[in-house]
Amino acid sequence: MLIFTKMRNKIEETIQLGENVSAEVLGSKVIINGPTGQVNKILFNPKIKINVKDKNLVVSCDKASQYDLCKLNTFVAHLKNMIRGVVSGYEVDLKICSGHFPINVSVEANKVIIKNFFGEKVIREADILNDVKVKVTGDIISVTGHDIEKVGQTAANIEKATYVTKKDRRVFMDGIFIVRKNKK
Repeated sequence: MLIFTKMRNKIEETIQLGENVSAEVLGSKVIINGPTGQVNKILFNPKIKINVKDKNLVVSCDKASQYDLCKLNTFVAHLKNMIRGVVSGYEVDLKICSGHFPINVSVEANKVIIKNFFGEKVIREADILNDVKVKVTGDIISVTGHDIEKVGQTAANIEKATYVTKKDRRVFMDGIFIVRKNKK
C-alpha cells in the first residue's frame, strides 16, 4: 500500500534560549547549560538540522514530509523541556499510603529502600537516576532534578517498587503513588 504525502519546501522553528542559558550542538548531541545545571540529549534525524544562532536554537528541515514535520515538532518539544529544566527544574511528589503495616522509606546512595511493605521481610529497592535528588519528609517523597525524563523515570521506579498483584486493590490500597507533577 502506497501512501502519498505532500512535500513542503523548508520548515524552520526558532526557540529562544532566554537569559543565563547557553546551548551547544556537537553533531547530533545538544548540550544546554543553565542556572540549575546541564542537560544533554542526542537528537538524530538525517533530514533535521539543529543550529545555534543569536541566543536562539533553530530547528530546520528541507523538503519535509508529514513524518519529518512530526519528528521536527518532537525535537522542538524535547528542546523546550530541556531549556525549562535548566531554568527552573522539575519536581514530582509521591505519597506513602499504608493501611495495614507502616512502611519505612529511606534513601541510601542511589537507591530508595522500602521496608515492611505489607509486613514483608524482603526489602524492596528503587533506582535513583543520575542528577536526581530524592528527599523523604513524613509521608511525602520529593523527586527533583533538571532533566524531565530522569525525574519521571525515578518517580516511576519508586511507584513500581510497591506495585501489588493478586490482591483486591479496593481493600489493599497500600503503596507509594505519584500525587503531583510540575515544574518548580
